[in-house]
Amino acid sequence: MTTDSPPPLEIDTSKAHPARVYDWLLGGKDNYPVDEAVGERLPAEARDAARQNRQFMHRAAAWLARQGIDQFLDIGTGIPTQPNLHQIVQEIVPTAKVVYTDNDPIVLRHAEALLISSDEGVTDYIQADVREPDSIVRHARRILDFDRPIALSLIALMHFVTDEQDAHGIVRNLVATLPPGSHLVLSHAASDLYPELAAQVTAEYAKGGIKLGFRSRPEVERFFDGLDLVPPGLVTATEWGVPGTDTVPEGSGIYAAVARVP
Repeated sequence: MTTDSPPPLEIDTSKAHPARVYDWLLGGKDNYPVDEAVGERLPAEARDAARQNRQFMHRAAAWLARQGIDQFLDIGTGIPTQPNLHQIVQEIVPTAKVVYTDNDPIVLRHAEALLISSDEGVTDYIQADVREPDSIVRHARRILDFDRPIALSLIALMHFVTDEQDAHGIVRNLVATLPPGSHLVLSHAASDLYPELAAQVTAEYAKGGIKLGFRSRPEVERFFDGLDLVPPGLVTATEWGVPGTDTVPEGSGIYAAVARVP
């Protein structure tokens, strides 16, 4: 693995961070009391949602690798939690290249120790913010071949980017850099599946200084404008890539989909 980033910023342990709260929800240890405080205030369903969202990522990554995709750009990767995306895809395609990106310095600290590639493949880490897509793409080009299909992974990320920050425009600009045959993998907290729960979660994150913007189904669908959704389309995280006989009751409150760049 290599890292391609500016000098790491000092970790601010006085403020909660989405990556560390997510780590706490998944049962991780790489978080601070301020992050735990946010997690403790969240409803119990939040832990299930985090787990189901993570499982969607696992299924989507494996599906893409089986389709022959061997390049992945994962933005907002969060603190490494095994199995990581590269471990899933490199088990199927050992030569796969994976570039991870996050804006929390603590992720870099753990990435250096945990994101170890297969001998044939490559993993790289960029410390950057999705709100600076041009910088991410510029650095990612050093590892990934943007003339060949790439899977862009935005897992439980864009609900931390507001409309004022042009969330849809950011995704549109990122997708515009991808060649035909690439894919967008995206999951997003839903405002219209469990409205009362969404309002409660939003309020608790806000108390921790984190702005969280759940979106409705039509708003999430807009992220896929101009792309070809692969079956089963935009569904909940518990439904995507799960055989009908294995479907579990919906409780994630998360929309998820994979779409192909035509």
